[in-house]
Amino acid sequence: MRTVLVSGGGIAGPVLAHWLRHHGFAPTVVERAPSPRAGGQAVDIRGVALQVVERMGLSEQLDRVRTRMRGMSLLDPEGKEIHRSTEVAFSSGRLDSADIEVLRDDLVRIVHERTREDVEYLFGDSVAALHEDEAGVHVDFVHGVPRTFDLVVAADGLHSTVRRLAFGPEEQFVRHLGSYVSVFSADNFLDLDDWQVWLRDGDIGFGVMSVRDNKELRVAFGFESDPLAAEERSGEALRERVADRLAALPWREGARLAEAARTAPDFYCDAMAQIQLDRWSRGRVVLLGDAGYCPSPLSGQGTSLALVGAHELAACLAKSGDDHQEAYGSYERRMRPFVALNQALATENSGGPASPESVEYARNAYELDA
Repeated sequence: MRTVLVSGGGIAGPVLAHWLRHHGFAPTVVERAPSPRAGGQAVDIRGVALQVVERMGLSEQLDRVRTRMRGMSLLDPEGKEIHRSTEVAFSSGRLDSADIEVLRDDLVRIVHERTREDVEYLFGDSVAALHEDEAGVHVDFVHGVPRTFDLVVAADGLHSTVRRLAFGPEEQFVRHLGSYVSVFSADNFLDLDDWQVWLRDGDIGFGVMSVRDNKELRVAFGFESDPLAAEERSGEALRERVADRLAALPWREGARLAEAARTAPDFYCDAMAQIQLDRWSRGRVVLLGDAGYCPSPLSGQGTSLALVGAHELAACLAKSGDDHQEAYGSYERRMRPFVALNQALATENSGGPASPESVEYARNAYELDA
């Protein structure tokens, strides 16, 4: 039984592990966090990606935890409503769509529960070094004992450690899209009822939506910026930058949003960026999801690309026998046009969403392998 180390316990990694087990492989997932990560924005499962979760037997479970937005409001900088819709929400598109919007941490939890009995998980650890030879990939871990695997998959996100070790510094592959986004939770002090509000003021903008039976808010705050210097990208520096910008809003609720940003245990902030490489594999190492082809949250398609890519990589490995190079080549040939279409959604309309026609075409522009 061929062994596969999957670096990253978010969405792409565990979904890949599920399909690898399905095809007779022995996957191990290593995740830096001590347990499945909490927090994160609402994510969309669209088009062909819906077939992946259906094949995993997760459709009903995801439907039970999906968001149930009734609509959205657009606010001016002082918080006055200037438009509302009960047909469309910026976070998910048309409210009558068959697409599924769920909180990222709900999806992570559900996939982990689906796989934990059949997949080896190494939480609280990460890859420190890779050494490849004819016997496989010899992996040094930060904490665990060294081990050898037949194959290694980088599913560890935008700032992938495995990609850096196998391909080089990330600066070669990152395309900055001119802004940063932060996501954090707060109590529902706005009393939103299955509703979301959006506000833009100059070079900043944000959306706030109610979740968890309207007990909680998820805030997604963005600000335009060139790439920040290393000392400005630390977690606390970004947290203070976001809090200060929120506190300066004319809207009277800005101060409460700022305090929520300062105290949220799940605060996250990073660049809006894409990953673009000429090749997704090197030797026995291959890239999956954001590590290989992050489309950025502006596309709305990162989760769907991760789901489809995981299914297809496992299928290609299963069909190739022991020829991993053939499998990697087939996976890349099949996925690249789909990735290109979905990455283009992030840049089609600067400062706004892509057209509904582009989104509809991109999300369905792929046929799953059997």
